[in-house]
Amino acid sequence: MNSPILTPVVALVAWSMVVWAWMYVTRIPAIRRARMKLDPNAPRGEQMATLPASVRWKADNYNHLMEQPTLFYALAIALALLGRGTGTNLALAWSYVGLRVVHSLVQATWNKIEVRFSLFSLSSFVLIAMVVDAARAVL
Repeated sequence: MNSPILTPVVALVAWSMVVWAWMYVTRIPAIRRARMKLDPNAPRGEQMATLPASVRWKADNYNHLMEQPTLFYALAIALALLGRGTGTNLALAWSYVGLRVVHSLVQATWNKIEVRFSLFSLSSFVLIAMVVDAARAVL
């Protein structure tokens, strides 16, 4: 089966890999500049917390891309299987992806929390609209 809604799914996964690469392209040089000795016994996050905030923002965003977007992936695949991966749902899916990309760029470069929250809220409302349509289709 090939449903158009799978394209934004692949796009968001691809964007997540871009953020992953961005995270390491900034993190590894920062670790070297700090002459950090990586300690597997240090409490989770303790060592990375010593890196500059602008370096940590990329990792924080990568983690965020592993959270709510997992609901988007499941929902988009469900809509594809239900034959509802076109029209409004496709537009909503692309809107979700666009909002998450903008959210990433804000968090990784500027990190203005009020702007990030607005983008997160908008993307959540888009996801809710998709959930409502999926719920109608299965009920």
